[in-house]
Amino acid sequence: MSEVNKSLSIAQPHPEGVDGLGKAGLALSIVGLLVLLVAFLNIELPSTPTFLTFSICAILIGTSVYAWRLYMNKPAGIKNNNVFLRSFTARGMWGWIAGVVLTSFYVLLYWFPEYLGLVEGGNTGLVKLFDPLSMFFKGQPASEWFVYGALYTVAILSMGFKFILKYRHNAYQIIRTSSVMFWQLGIAFMLPEILQSLNYPYNDFKNMWPLNYYFADGWNIDGMIASGGFGLFMILFGVAMIFIISPILTFYFGKRWYCSWVCGCGGLAETAGDPWRQNSDKSVKAWKVERWLIHSVLVFVIIMTIAVLFTYLSPDPGKYWITRTIMAGIITLILGSVAGLLLFWSKLKNEIESKVRYLAVGVATVVVVLTWMSVQSGSQHVFFVDSYKLREAYGFYIGALFAGVAGVGFYPIMGSRVWCRFGCPMAAILGLQQKFFSRFRITTNGGQCISCGNCSTYCEMGIDVRAYAQKGQNIVRASCVGCGICSAVCPRGVLKLENGPVQNRVSDDPIIIGNEGVRLNEHVV
Repeated sequence: MSEVNKSLSIAQPHPEGVDGLGKAGLALSIVGLLVLLVAFLNIELPSTPTFLTFSICAILIGTSVYAWRLYMNKPAGIKNNNVFLRSFTARGMWGWIAGVVLTSFYVLLYWFPEYLGLVEGGNTGLVKLFDPLSMFFKGQPASEWFVYGALYTVAILSMGFKFILKYRHNAYQIIRTSSVMFWQLGIAFMLPEILQSLNYPYNDFKNMWPLNYYFADGWNIDGMIASGGFGLFMILFGVAMIFIISPILTFYFGKRWYCSWVCGCGGLAETAGDPWRQNSDKSVKAWKVERWLIHSVLVFVIIMTIAVLFTYLSPDPGKYWITRTIMAGIITLILGSVAGLLLFWSKLKNEIESKVRYLAVGVATVVVVLTWMSVQSGSQHVFFVDSYKLREAYGFYIGALFAGVAGVGFYPIMGSRVWCRFGCPMAAILGLQQKFFSRFRITTNGGQCISCGNCSTYCEMGIDVRAYAQKGQNIVRASCVGCGICSAVCPRGVLKLENGPVQNRVSDDPIIIGNEGVRLNEHVV
């Protein structure tokens, strides 16, 4: 039995928190971060390999000890106490400071890597600190992207372990978090570096178009072809991921198979971004902005990819089997099929607003017409615009400014899924498949809902889950990434992630109360 506190003070003289060992772990992780700061300030370290090893181990071990003492000495269950009272997690001063620091780091990473220490002829500063690790993997000095990948991986591993302890009462959270930790460490970080050491082109097995927006670039395709059979396999595997593997997985499991189990962006959002998930905007206005913005990015990436492929292909059938004319025919077939579904399939007609359907058909028509006009005129560029200018614009505004700087830098202010919710074209495509062609749904037992609001509060995608639960409706939303946090924080077991028949996924059944299955609407006049 713990010692009785005999203090007569009304205030709590010994506030609840972590013990001495937990604080020591936190201090150790801070010291590890301090080594990174010292290197960033370009202060010469006597032994780079030693300090790098110490820094990474200190962060991983210190964070693990802190998380263990924070959660394991308390009963398993929901652990989101005081998130709206802390400055760091409630858009207070420390939250804004964290946002500015993250945003500034990404600005340096993308446009001013020399301030991180990337120097021709010999790295300095933070980049130099990671030279030994880069030499170990591929025999080359580190680049700014190697440093970023290493830090990204450390963040997911350290905060992922903390996340697992926090949600250890939920087996689904343990499994999916372990999955993203494995994919980030083994497939997204280590494997590409090992392949480079073997003189294979850089390959990220978990990425595919449109998230991997340079998939169709000439330099990427040429590099794959030049690497022989393995490169050809990667091209075919990427195409299969787009048209076969991904649609099948999404049909059976929804977009969660990628967004919550595999994707590195989602992995960082779920682990390092977990303290800020409650800051996502749940308003109807934000939902409208989300739908228009993310699908506009999808249209942009489709047009950009068509333009780049068109430029890469030759009109000469002797060079490539797929010529620009054949490509124009393929584009017409695909976009024509989409337009036909939007205009004549009753399910889409009933669930998508008329102005949205007609706008989509109009855009598809313009793309097809301009493609054929470019073929007939003999122009090198489709849409009569330099395709690589489009590629550069997409890379700057979407790939760097949106996905990188805002996508992570705005975690403390707008929640942990800013990029996934408002900009990711991969999430947009998977979301459309999930909404209209998937077995996945979140079922609700509305009769048990007490309207506590936990589900809506901690939905990082801004979905008002409680509104569905109160009405006893299944949740079938394109934006839902299937993270399952709404179910994990529900104190009554109202929500359940399920796969079932596609028919009647959207349930509007009245709320059933009691063990006898009494329908509430039968007793309301």
